[in-house]
Amino acid sequence: MSAQFQGSLFDTADEPTLVPLADGLVRHDLTHGAWVDVRPRWVDGADDLFAHLHDHVSWRADEREMYERVVAVPRLLAWFGERSAWPHPVLDEARERLGDHYESELGGRFATAGLCLYRDGQDSVAWHGDRIGRSRTHDTMVAIVSLGSPRRLALRPRGGGESLSFTLGSGDLLVMGGSCQRTWEHAIPKTAKPVGPRISVQLRPRGVG
Repeated sequence: MSAQFQGSLFDTADEPTLVPLADGLVRHDLTHGAWVDVRPRWVDGADDLFAHLHDHVSWRADEREMYERVVAVPRLLAWFGERSAWPHPVLDEARERLGDHYESELGGRFATAGLCLYRDGQDSVAWHGDRIGRSRTHDTMVAIVSLGSPRRLALRPRGGGESLSFTLGSGDLLVMGGSCQRTWEHAIPKTAKPVGPRISVQLRPRGVG
């Protein structure tokens, strides 16, 4: 599998590394106790990290039942648990850095990593909230590290209301917290624009899916 995308002009590191998290981290308060933190260009050398994950992760294609038929999930997937060997040391470091920063607010540490490979603009994820496990009833966090081509992450209140969106570039971090998984939904919409591949790394606490 080969990947073609426009590399970032901001990458300066010889290998993937994390810059300070708190510097440049901006919180956006939503409604019903939900919030989103955004830290642009948290990963320096993000293009190299994208290439490593793209070429070395064992991606799988899943199927799901929809409208009484089985259809292909429009993205490739991978998952790494607490006892798994994660596919790059910088992801282990990201897990620890996020834990150090958010533990007092989260009441725990980040534990798992789900990876999605969006191959082009037709790969997407529909409106949803991560409400499997304790996130169905309790506040939690999902941290997303975006790598590769920029894509729009859209959010809207559950049940309807005004939406907003963030265009995530390579190396950007977005953290959804508070009641966000219960009271809001998020999506990566399809786009007709020519876009290259993107990898999303979603870090979650134990018991959140």
